[in-house]
Amino acid sequence: METGAVEHAIVIEDGDVLELDKTDARKKDKVTAGRILIDSGSTIDVVEDLVIRDRRILSEDGIVLAVLAINKRTGKVEQQPEVIMRGFGGSDITDQAKELVLKTLDGLSTEQKSDYGMVKEKVRAELKRLIQKTTGRRPMIMPVILEI
Repeated sequence: METGAVEHAIVIEDGDVLELDKTDARKKDKVTAGRILIDSGSTIDVVEDLVIRDRRILSEDGIVLAVLAINKRTGKVEQQPEVIMRGFGGSDITDQAKELVLKTLDGLSTEQKSDYGMVKEKVRAELKRLIQKTTGRRPMIMPVILEI
């Protein structure tokens, strides 16, 4: 009586190499397999994971740019900071964000203001806290410092 059952079955996954000859089949090697993302119009063929992660954040939660004009010699803020928010709706907190950036800068010493890495990180942390609290979003926050 024939049941249709197979005597020998091979389970293969993505990347497994199946070698076939006239009488047999066997799993031989493994090769790299998976999705490859290609950016149209790019000179680089494959898009890196970091680029994909950044694009996902931008598409889901938006971006916030905080542009600060700081006097290089004195560390003084020369004009009102600009805060640009794109990609998320809800309450308009731009004015609130500008005030927070000014308050954050006022709380820094002259020495701290000369360390632009520290200034950017403090501004980023404070804006992140404000935006998460008021909107529930986690946008990409990019402080930009213009030396005057």
